[in-house]
Amino acid sequence: MRIQEVSAQPSPMPANPLKPILVCFSHLRWSFVWQRPQHLLSRAARAYRVIFVEDPLIATGGAPRLDLSHGPGAVTVAVPVLPEALGPEQRKAARRMLVDDLLESMGGPVAVSWYYTPMALEIYDHVESEVCVYDCMDELSGFRGAPPELRRYEAALFRRADVVFTGGRSLYEAKRRRHPNVHCCPSSIDAAHFRQARGRPAGPEPADQSGIGRPRIGFFGVIDERMDTALLAEMADLQPGWQFVMIGPVVKIDAGDLPHRPNIHWLGPKRYEELPAYLSRWDLGFMPFAINEATRYISPTKTPEFLAAGLPVVSTPVADVVRTYGGDGHVEIAADAREMAAKAAMLLGRPRARWLARVDRRLAAMSWDSTWRRMSEEIDLVRDSRSAAKPPVTRFAASGAGEVSRV
Repeated sequence: MRIQEVSAQPSPMPANPLKPILVCFSHLRWSFVWQRPQHLLSRAARAYRVIFVEDPLIATGGAPRLDLSHGPGAVTVAVPVLPEALGPEQRKAARRMLVDDLLESMGGPVAVSWYYTPMALEIYDHVESEVCVYDCMDELSGFRGAPPELRRYEAALFRRADVVFTGGRSLYEAKRRRHPNVHCCPSSIDAAHFRQARGRPAGPEPADQSGIGRPRIGFFGVIDERMDTALLAEMADLQPGWQFVMIGPVVKIDAGDLPHRPNIHWLGPKRYEELPAYLSRWDLGFMPFAINEATRYISPTKTPEFLAAGLPVVSTPVADVVRTYGGDGHVEIAADAREMAAKAAMLLGRPRARWLARVDRRLAAMSWDSTWRRMSEEIDLVRDSRSAAKPPVTRFAASGAGEVSRV
């Protein structure tokens, strides 16, 4: 077994060894889509040595290893790579040993263990920390392919966690009675980044969008079972002169089942840094979310991102969008394709100056910095109470290393 650097980019300056350690266990990959985990943990790295542990990759041979790379903000991304010949218990033991070895090499106790998926407890339940955080950004049990044991592990994580954050109001209402220390911390906005999409576009238009006509109605984000593809197809049929620009990776659904029309353009995933260049040439944003179990509790980060970009938005009636942005007219809400097309037509013809002024007043109170600051304060309250009550806990318990050594 070994730990190796795999980043093709120069490593950042070594993390300050005096900083406490924060280890995050995530079902999402750091390089997938820049969203809540990346925004928060890149800010956490100002105060912590952040380790972002991903689910494993499976290799055809070799020995188990941990590949390390470095994300923005000096976040260390750790990916276990396991040979396919290992059985389930050997894989669990290998993952434990690899992460244990990494933490051992860093020295010092783990200050914060941070969970995005309760399923991580299946592997890393031995990791101890001063504070255990559950950042519940989605109701994962409602997603396609959710493990049947996920609810059981979430119950265990609620027992273990010292503080729970939720990614939106609906999730907060669903979880607040399950733990005594739950806080609603909705996803926020990097307003300066998306404001680049306003006004006169800088630089050439992205090549894969330059030949698309106007008006352009755009979506960016993960394309999965949460998207109402039938609604998209009906919108495209109702308005054949409108161009629907779809940006994002397709996951958990068959790309062959996506609707194809002359005016629907599937452009694939784009880097976070590229998004303003695309949005700056759109006329409207839209969010054609299906209304199902997977969207029951979502609070889409793209809502304030569209608004910061200066784009009017029409959305299906996702609960958190309706309650947070619909009532005051920041976002138009439509229940079906015909209503959505009518609302979109109204927005295309509406002057934007007064609407943008209201949007900017609303967004002025939102930032990822303030969200992280609030979360950090709650973590510090737990750490302070723990340090006053008893000495810090040891970093982690025995990991079953002997079993791994026989792999």
